[in-house]
Amino acid sequence: MAGLEENGPEPTTSCADPQGDPFLHTRFAIPARPATFLRRERLVRHLDQALRTPLTMVSGAAGAGKTLLAADWAAREDRSVAWLTNDAAAQGCGMFWAYFLQALSASGVPLPAEVGSPADASRVDQTLLTRLAASLSDRDRPVIVVLDEYDRVTAPEIAEQLEFVLHHAGRGMRLILVTRTEPLLPLHRYRAVGDMTEIRAAELAFTPEEAAALLELHGLRVPVSAARSLVERTRGWAAGLRLCALAAQESPDPETYLKEFEVDRTTVADFLLAEVLKRQSPEAQDLLLRVSVLDRFGPELANALTGRADAESVLAGLHRENAFVEYLGHDRYRLHPLFGEILHAHLRMRSPGLEPELHRRAAAWLRDSGPLAETLGHGAAAGDWEFTAGALVDGLAIGQLFTGLRSDHLAELFSGMGPEATSPATDLVRAARELARSDLDHGLPHLRHAEQSLAEEDRTPAGDGPPGLAAARLSHALLEALAGRLTGSPARAETAAETAEALQHEVPAQLLDAHPELAALLSTHLGSTRLWAGNFEDACDALSTAVACSGGASTALPREESLGHLALIDYLNGWPGRAERKALAAVTETERFGLREESGSGIELLVLAAVAVDRNELDRAQALLDEAADSHRAMRDPVMRAGRALATARLLLARGETHAALEAAEPGVAADVVSPWSEAHKALVTSAVHLAEGRPETAAELLEEVSGDQPACVVGAARAQLAAGRPAEALDLLDRVRPEGGTGPDRRTGPAVTVRASLVRAQAADRAGDSATARRLVAHALQEARRERLRRPFLEAGPWIRPLLGTVPLRGLAEGWLTPGPPPCDAQRARPGDQPLPPVVEELSGREHDVLERLAQMMSTEEIAADLYVSVNTVKTHLKSVYRKLSVNRRHDAVHRARELRLL
Repeated sequence: MAGLEENGPEPTTSCADPQGDPFLHTRFAIPARPATFLRRERLVRHLDQALRTPLTMVSGAAGAGKTLLAADWAAREDRSVAWLTNDAAAQGCGMFWAYFLQALSASGVPLPAEVGSPADASRVDQTLLTRLAASLSDRDRPVIVVLDEYDRVTAPEIAEQLEFVLHHAGRGMRLILVTRTEPLLPLHRYRAVGDMTEIRAAELAFTPEEAAALLELHGLRVPVSAARSLVERTRGWAAGLRLCALAAQESPDPETYLKEFEVDRTTVADFLLAEVLKRQSPEAQDLLLRVSVLDRFGPELANALTGRADAESVLAGLHRENAFVEYLGHDRYRLHPLFGEILHAHLRMRSPGLEPELHRRAAAWLRDSGPLAETLGHGAAAGDWEFTAGALVDGLAIGQLFTGLRSDHLAELFSGMGPEATSPATDLVRAARELARSDLDHGLPHLRHAEQSLAEEDRTPAGDGPPGLAAARLSHALLEALAGRLTGSPARAETAAETAEALQHEVPAQLLDAHPELAALLSTHLGSTRLWAGNFEDACDALSTAVACSGGASTALPREESLGHLALIDYLNGWPGRAERKALAAVTETERFGLREESGSGIELLVLAAVAVDRNELDRAQALLDEAADSHRAMRDPVMRAGRALATARLLLARGETHAALEAAEPGVAADVVSPWSEAHKALVTSAVHLAEGRPETAAELLEEVSGDQPACVVGAARAQLAAGRPAEALDLLDRVRPEGGTGPDRRTGPAVTVRASLVRAQAADRAGDSATARRLVAHALQEARRERLRRPFLEAGPWIRPLLGTVPLRGLAEGWLTPGPPPCDAQRARPGDQPLPPVVEELSGREHDVLERLAQMMSTEEIAADLYVSVNTVKTHLKSVYRKLSVNRRHDAVHRARELRLL
């Protein structure tokens, strides 16, 4: 029995360890739960699986609630649980197994005397382990052993011995390891066969509802929303929540404290510094403090901050130890938010002045190897504005100040840049920030200064300058194009566009591909300037190029603005339906990416308002104008200002507020060139006011000088001449209007023009006594207007048209959309059983009418969505509304009902 002699003759109930010292009974006691302990049934139910698997691991960081969870579960068991809290001071094999056996004895688990007990603190005989495993395997009910703080067991031989006993004990033992680190056991084998239960940090984290319940146990009643914010900051860390709750009890406003507490001044900081930071090696402590200035990082970036080359192994070790270093995959890490805050504060106290240098190192490393956003953030934090602005400009990302995605963030980032930072890049960034707010007084001087600085830096031909100079020139060209747009200077914008086109060949293709917003913004600015100058065809080319740009969210804003400008061109050319479709598509373009409404110019809202006026939907027009005004649009260019003046003046005219309309028609635009269409429509409104107030001669004189390229004004002049008693001159003017049917982008005779022209001709024929011609022309006008639902031309025509609209041939064309429809069923012809058609309680909106028209063309939902530039879900929403308003349930019935009501 040599084995027994080696292990000593004493039975396992000995009161002394192998060194002759008494066993510490506190290491066998199940820890008590505090009065504020919150039992979480979801974790208890999971831990119940420990009874069905040989091995269970509860793993998490310090203070994650591992021990209290296991203790609460063990105390509720209807069978005895052997509990052992491990001690790092004496972890020889013999000492570990002596305490292990004593834990079994203390829990009432009988073991045969022949198992023995280790006599040597540093070693244990294999015979003892074999007899222990055999004894446990013979048990009817498995013994439950909880090894708390198992991360203190660092000897590989102990792990091997424990695995031997666990394996050979079979169903006789259930081992639960409570640990901060991954134990040195063949866990993969247990996972592969389903013999392991795992509860890890993510599951131990408190949910917002659990956090609210925990706070209530501390006497703090806070809504779940407030608890959610605390959980986000602590990542649901149990100790952090409890310590915060204790501190909040002393605050007069606990809810505010939990939202705004300074973590470095709390007991949370004391806990983490003592339990986590000070337990690490000096190298690990230094690394943790330095990476606290980073949000996410990899080993190479960490090495750049420490100046060493050991970050990979140190970070992997910290993650394995659950030392509040989270692994994100792809060799990337981050610190627990609270731990990061504490380390950051500790860094400032321990190494004053080091933080800016760390940010500078991070920025320099990231400029070559990391995301631009992080580079800019660290450059700004270092206070190195020339570097930061240079990184933005060299990265060709200055357009991001205008895209609505990161514009606010970048503007805030560079708000700390003082006048002492001087370089072409800093001047460009200053100019961009001011021009993004349409502040020409401050933006243009910075732009001129940037141009001068670039000229001084590069006295050589294009392409031979220093690296990055081409990107700076291209950024300058973008801002020049924007300046041309804001100042109404087509020549400036055209020159900038030509310069940009040449410079794009000098910039790396991959850089241009990474920033599609640059080309989209250039085309938008150029298109807007051409539109202001009245060059509609070339404007459409540039704007359509912007609309076709790829890039998703990064180009959504220029696409929206370009669609809005194209909508305005359609409106000015007399195509309200097309204008409305493009304007609605523009709204959808940014809505689907969640961009702020005030990011762009909002020209599409003004177009929709103008279309609503033409349809006599005056309340809708006012609501759209109010929406455009309330959004505080940043891009206040001449086109937007003139568009607002046009829509507002026409609305006031429709309401009979002539003097207000005169004031609103003056856009007050300071531009380098005069816009022909803006001047023409201002004259048209002024003429209409004089005509409404009985001054036809003055009205006619105002439009005499308007170019024939403005057909709406030509028709307005003809109407004034007719009112002044000169029908021949009126008809002569109308003959100048080109016939409808052009296919180019400059379609000057859309329905809005032809309807008004037909009505002027009809009025002339009516005055001449030619009733047949008058009716024919009014019929033509009604047919054209019904498709677009243009009501204002008929309301503006005057009293002469009312008798004509009441005649039998014309009444049917006007009923249901311009005049009230007939009774649904004539009483004299009613048949028994006939049910009258339900009336249309609500008028169809413009978009609903568009959908209805396409239903009549047998288009599918997908085809309608593509044709209207909207989503399928949007079409379905409109269909539901159409069905409700028409009191039908099917497509066919909707078309049939609409035709009965002459809506089609």
